[in-house]
Amino acid sequence: MTTDEIAAEGPQPTNGPEQRTRTHTWTPGPPIAEFTHLSGEEILLEWIAGRIPEPSICSTMGFHLTEVKPGTAVFRGEPGEHLHNPMNTVHGGYLAALLDSALGCAVLSRLPTGVGYTTTQLNVHMLHPLFADSGTLRCEGVVLHLGRTMATAEARVVGAENGKLYAHATTTCAILAPRPAA
Repeated sequence: MTTDEIAAEGPQPTNGPEQRTRTHTWTPGPPIAEFTHLSGEEILLEWIAGRIPEPSICSTMGFHLTEVKPGTAVFRGEPGEHLHNPMNTVHGGYLAALLDSALGCAVLSRLPTGVGYTTTQLNVHMLHPLFADSGTLRCEGVVLHLGRTMATAEARVVGAENGKLYAHATTTCAILAPRPAA
């Protein structure tokens, strides 16, 4: 049977597990232009304190920034079956997003007032499959190099309880000069 024939038949009733739903909420953050008076580390500390709303990707993906110091950012995440791929393991995109967030925030934590960054390269190594019941994850990003126009960082995702290494990554970020006021 071809995919066109399957599509023409429409969805078939199933006697499988009951359908589940997942709802998340978020508060949209103010424009980044409102934070030009804060350093990167100050922005992240305000975020952890709840005075700046966390980016919506955090509630969507189920991970949150928990610690920051200059050159280091730590996230904690909770994988679940809503993140499953066709193999019933957590999709690799979840790990990539978690790693990219820790890497980028580690870089941001070292940037002065008004300076930003953007990821230009992300290299991810996934070592073990994640399952819905794998438990809480800890992802720590650390800056390796911060130059005038480029930064590099590395991060690791480990089981928060057992220390098992699930994935690691490196990044290159472009450093963005302050934008002139509009």
